[in-house]
Amino acid sequence: MAHATTPAAGPDAPAIAVHPQAGRIRAGILLALLALSLVAPMVVYPIFLMKLLCFALFAAAFNLLLGYTGLLSFGHAAFFGGSAYFTAHAAKVWGLTPEFAILTGVAGASLLGLVIGLIALRRQGIYFTMITLALAQMFYFFCLQARFTHGEDGIQSVPRGYLFGLIDLSHTATMYYFVLAVFLIGMIVIWRFVNSPFGMILKSIRENENRAISLGYSVTQYKLGAFVMSAALAGLAGGVKALVFQFATLTDVSWQMSGEVVLMTLLGGIGTLLGPAFGAGLVVTLQNYLATSNFPVTIITGMVFMVCVLVFRRGLAGEFYASRLGRRLGFNPEN
Repeated sequence: MAHATTPAAGPDAPAIAVHPQAGRIRAGILLALLALSLVAPMVVYPIFLMKLLCFALFAAAFNLLLGYTGLLSFGHAAFFGGSAYFTAHAAKVWGLTPEFAILTGVAGASLLGLVIGLIALRRQGIYFTMITLALAQMFYFFCLQARFTHGEDGIQSVPRGYLFGLIDLSHTATMYYFVLAVFLIGMIVIWRFVNSPFGMILKSIRENENRAISLGYSVTQYKLGAFVMSAALAGLAGGVKALVFQFATLTDVSWQMSGEVVLMTLLGGIGTLLGPAFGAGLVVTLQNYLATSNFPVTIITGMVFMVCVLVFRRGLAGEFYASRLGRRLGFNPEN
């Protein structure tokens, strides 16, 4: 029986045969990662793992806009941090249960995404990027001055509460598995979105926008849909983070947070489903384990970023997908 083949990296390079058990191998790798996630809190500090999962989902949500639609936003901290504020306020002041507090944060982030998207998408390229940054900074100053955010103090002592009124999230282990479940649900939503007809049109817009327009697609509406979906998923990550750490601060809405998620996505691999999650894991790990050292963390992350740009131009996951092993296993960057 003949093996399937995939084209090699170069246009003139010979095709590489796909391993006959490639599908089972990929499924085995995913199951192994899931198994490791389930037992990880037994050997690794759970709070660190929960932070990693939150930022992994945040990076994956940002990549939905950059990697699959081709839009570079420098204002995604507004959705991440804004949802953290909305969730914290809903849980602490309104007394909502965790699931409804998070849904409140997601709804708020979606509304922000709609408003910012309607304004920013009137321009393209660098102008779009700078408008998202400017609007995010406006939201930052709103959070600094608004009464419900408590200014520089932020919203502190946020109760985790009882999930569905039954499950006590104050226990660290229970909270970890809740965060893991939210992360998996978020990744499944992104995978389904990317591989839907809507996602296919987004990729065509990314590759050749003028051709998509000539085919009759309303490009602006599709971009706006992707923008709002990305904002909602970023809000999901921010809302969960607010419950994990039980506070929401200005750090979550600062422009540095927007820069961090760009860095995570570039390190992991633009346009890959799992790449941004690995990039987020790398950045969060460096920040965590170098925080107590005398060497500035920003210099280390800057050096790692420089090395990746020079050596791994596709990002860590992107280079693996493009490698001979990745192609033999039939890995598709988008699923």
